[in-house]
Amino acid sequence: MVSIETTRGSYALDVLPPTWGTKRVSDHRCLPTTALHILSNGRRFVEPDFAQAYASISHHDSMVGIPIYSSISQIHDYIVQADGAFDETVRGILNLKAQRQRVEIRVVVHRQNYKGLVDLAEFIARNLTFVDQVVLMGLEMTGFAKANLLELWIDPVEYQRELYAAASILDDLGIRTSIYNHQLCTIDRRLWPLAVKSISDWKNEYRPECAPCVVKDRCGGFFETGRLRQSGHISPVLVDGALS
Repeated sequence: MVSIETTRGSYALDVLPPTWGTKRVSDHRCLPTTALHILSNGRRFVEPDFAQAYASISHHDSMVGIPIYSSISQIHDYIVQADGAFDETVRGILNLKAQRQRVEIRVVVHRQNYKGLVDLAEFIARNLTFVDQVVLMGLEMTGFAKANLLELWIDPVEYQRELYAAASILDDLGIRTSIYNHQLCTIDRRLWPLAVKSISDWKNEYRPECAPCVVKDRCGGFFETGRLRQSGHISPVLVDGALS
């Protein structure tokens, strides 16, 4: 799978046609088995013509990952530092789904939004049940997150009640739900079946105390960039009591 990260919704169209050619992408003759995961703020898709143009690429296996940080527009807009972003993002998702494109909602959990996780899950359950998956993500301390560490960092153990409740709402409705970027020892064991080992190998590491952990091979581990802040509750799991 190829992951394309961008803050501009236009990036998919900027990159794909010049690099591979729209015809070659649609014909699947270039990288025929390669999936594309495009990370975008989704706002450009508010333009119906743009959403249609993206859909016309007709890639055989692509998904757009779009962040929503809160069900309250002012909080989402504050986090992304752009007025009107929430409205454009949601409308962009609606336009993509109207074009039958695959969409993933990405929720990065941090101190500014963890209290609203349940409300956000309920918002998605009421209004966006047709998305292809929802990912609840731990904070990667890089870029703007690193620069605003004091305002954003929270030990994952502190938001387990909210994380479990939000994930349960989504999962119970049949929405594909995953948890990324969390160490298994820091999350409720009832969430282990949803936890994905999601950190890329090249930036993934484990602490020395993880050596005897019996679930290390399934654990998300740590971002190499996460040494600035780590949970104070890291401890090896010595008995695998995960729910299957």
